[in-house]
Amino acid sequence: MAKVKTSNELYISPSPHITGPETSQKIMFLVILSLIPLCIYGVYLFGLPALLTISVAVVSCLVFEALFQVLTKQTLLIKDGSAIVSGIMLALVLPPQLPLWMTVLGAAFAMIVAKAFFGGIGANVFNPALTGRAFLFVSFPAAMGTWPLPRTAQSLVETVTSATGGIIDEVTSATALSSSSLIVDSKTYFDFFIGNRAGCIGESSIALILLAFVFLAVTKVIDWRAPLAMVATVALASFLAGSDVLMAMLSGGLLFGAVFMATDYATSPVTKKGRLVFGFGAGLITFLIRQFGGYPEGVMFSILIMNAITPFLNKLIPQKYGYIKPSKKVAKK
Repeated sequence: MAKVKTSNELYISPSPHITGPETSQKIMFLVILSLIPLCIYGVYLFGLPALLTISVAVVSCLVFEALFQVLTKQTLLIKDGSAIVSGIMLALVLPPQLPLWMTVLGAAFAMIVAKAFFGGIGANVFNPALTGRAFLFVSFPAAMGTWPLPRTAQSLVETVTSATGGIIDEVTSATALSSSSLIVDSKTYFDFFIGNRAGCIGESSIALILLAFVFLAVTKVIDWRAPLAMVATVALASFLAGSDVLMAMLSGGLLFGAVFMATDYATSPVTKKGRLVFGFGAGLITFLIRQFGGYPEGVMFSILIMNAITPFLNKLIPQKYGYIKPSKKVAKK
C-alpha cells in the first residue's frame, strides 16, 4: 500500500483507516483451532504418513517464511500464525502418501512465490496453500493422483484378501469423482460423510468440516456468503445436469475448499455482494471442470481463478465508506 509523507515526517497510509477488535493472531488462532479436529481425524484415518505430512508442511512453511524475511532484512512475522495456517491447509489438501520432499517443495512455493513475492500477509493475490498444491499437481501429477484408502477401509480389503489367499502390498483407490463405476447407495453417502474414502487428508470428514464452518461463522472469522454460494451453485448445476447432487457436494474437496479457501481474507472480495459473486463463480467453474474438463476435480482451479478476478470484483463492487444505511423509519420520513 502506498504511503504519504506528511510535514511532520510521519508516513501514513491513505484512507480509509479501519480498525477492529480482532487481531490477526487471534483470527489465525481460531482458524488453527477449527483445523485441529480435521488433522486429528486425518491421522486416525491415514496413520503416520498423515501426521508426518502435516508436521513437515507446517515446519517448512515457518522455515521458508522466516528465511525469506531474514534474507530480505524484513521484520520476522512468523508469530502472527499465518504460516502455520498455510502449512496445515497445504497438508490437508495433499494425499497422505505424498513423498515428504514434495511436501517441502510445495511449502517453499506457497510461502515464497505465492506469498512473500507478493508482499507477505494480506498482500498475496492467490491463496498460498492452493498455489502450493497447484504447483505440486502440475509438477508431480502421478504422485498427486495416488489416493490411499483409509485404514478402516484397508482393514476390510485385507480381511477379504486374506480369506481368498491373496497378498496385497498397498491399497490405493480412485476418488469418487474419477471413478465412473462407483456404485452409490446410502452406505456410500455415509462413508463419504464420515470420511471413510480415498482422498486428501483434509477431505476426510464432511461432518467435521461443517462443524468448523459453524464455529468460524459464529465467531465471525469467516463470512458465510462465499461458501454457501459456492456449494449451492455446484448443487444447482449438478441437479440441472442430472447428476447426483448429494455426491457432488460430498465428494472431492468442495466443502473444504469452500469453507477454508474461498474465505481467505486477502484473496476474496471485501464486500458481501462481492463474496456472493466469488462463491457463485467458484461453484460454476468447479462444476464445469468436473462435468466437461479433463480433470475430475475443479475446486483448486476454480478458487485460484476467482482469486485472480477478486481485484476486479473489488473495483466493480466497491466498499462504501462514510455511509450509514438509513433505518426504515428514517427512510419513510
